[in-house]
Amino acid sequence: MTYEQFSKYSFLLDRTARRVKQYAQRKFKQQAFDVTVDQWLVLKNLSESEALSQSELAHLVFKDHPTLTRIIDILCKKGYVERLPHPQDRRSFQLLLTSSGKEKVLELKPQVSEIRQEAWKNLNQEDFNEFKRILNTIYTNLED
Repeated sequence: MTYEQFSKYSFLLDRTARRVKQYAQRKFKQQAFDVTVDQWLVLKNLSESEALSQSELAHLVFKDHPTLTRIIDILCKKGYVERLPHPQDRRSFQLLLTSSGKEKVLELKPQVSEIRQEAWKNLNQEDFNEFKRILNTIYTNLED
């Protein structure tokens, strides 16, 4: 495969990822979700765990620490997340959803699912399986 082909496929991958996120963000705003796509990812991941450190959460949502700190600050101000002192490490915090945050996740989960399904509507299971295989291969190729 030539450099031009790799470049073209990388461009298509980047373009599609951006379009998916922009579409979701537009829908979040139109439907007045009170959170952004990135904030939703944090809420969703926290809802699937008892408590997480900021480092654990950063790894799960693929955000650097300064970006994640800003997202957490906003979610704390909105009353969806709380920081508690880490029981074994005085230098760090554990992040937990508040009861309001848990309610927000329950409220938004079905709506977010509908938004995400829009991108997949003309694909069958075979398409999805092959797409998943290819993306996982690309991801694995780039592991450190």
